[in-house]
Amino acid sequence: MGIFSALLGNAGAVTQEQLTKEYGQLLIDGEEIELGFKLIRDTFIFTTKRLILVDKQGLTGSKTEYKSIFL
Repeated sequence: MGIFSALLGNAGAVTQEQLTKEYGQLLIDGEEIELGFKLIRDTFIFTTKRLILVDKQGLTGSKTEYKSIFL
């Protein structure tokens, strides 16, 4: 994902390894990350059991909101 495409509003795919490294602590037992996308500061993670939305706010990204939708 290039920074130019992110500024234009295009989402870019993120590898499972990157998502597991950064958000692995959010997973429950038996849950695995299948697919993920990043749009500037927001991240959408599709797992085997739910959809996790990560919204980073503020200039430094110090405020982070997590939403979880079970499938």
